Amino acid sequence: MFMMMAMRHYVQIATLLASASLCAQAQWLNNPDPKAPRTADGKVNMAGPVPRVGGKPDLSGVWQIDGGARGPGLYGLGESTNSPFFGSILAGFKPDEQPLTPEGAERFRKNREGTGTKNPQSYCLPDGVPHGILLPEPFKIIQIPGETLVLYEVETIYRQIYTDGRKLPNLDDVRPTWYGYSVGKWDSDTFVVDTLGFNDLGWLDAGGHGHSEDLRVQERFTRRDFGHIDVAVTLTDPKTFTKPFTITFVERLLPDTDVFEHICLEDEKDVAHMPK
Repeated sequence: MFMMMAMRHYVQIATLLASASLCAQAQWLNNPDPKAPRTADGKVNMAGPVPRVGGKPDLSGVWQIDGGARGPGLYGLGESTNSPFFGSILAGFKPDEQPLTPEGAERFRKNREGTGTKNPQSYCLPDGVPHGILLPEPFKIIQIPGETLVLYEVETIYRQIYTDGRKLPNLDDVRPTWYGYSVGKWDSDTFVVDTLGFNDLGWLDAGGHGHSEDLRVQERFTRRDFGHIDVAVTLTDPKTFTKPFTITFVERLLPDTDVFEHICLEDEKDVAHMPK
């Protein structure tokens, strides 16, 4: 019974998110990017040259994960297909080879049963790192001197990545947060982001894999051409996983558009009917 109610709730959430995504692309249809390379027919040349600022690739733009041809979209709805890592951060492992510690497996079990931490997507809570860029929903990168900003359409929330030379704080000195504390630097043409200081309330995927406050995440962003960013994410959490592991995926540019306001709790009426 709970699973049936939960699925109905997910479908309702999916409908709202899909609508938000469509609004984003409809909001700025007549506002072409004057800096984008274009083909003879006026379309953006996604294979065009990488834009640069200060000699480094400019990651700025509106992006969304390239889900490929896996499934019909968010919870079965919407235009955008899902990346396998959206459903399970451990999608690259065989079921009997998943690197979960006993604590990690127990956290996953409780989350799946509804007795663990709240599903962020069901309760309008932040998606966290790296789940925020695994969603089949847009996000915007703004690259400026000393800082790179990530604006997530879902929840209309932001993340700050500092590039002013500061070091990561000591884990014992931070207040745990949903998105942690992030610093970035360039390794040749790859933007490397290290993050720590998470709370233990987030989910790494829609399937229920959680993490502890010891989670550390390293993201490597390489813009290979105008329309694509290759991303490699390494997760380290000795309380949850038996070893660090890396997932790789591609973010695809959404040209000539922008992110749109999305307030998850606006007119929300579902949670009151969910089982306690």
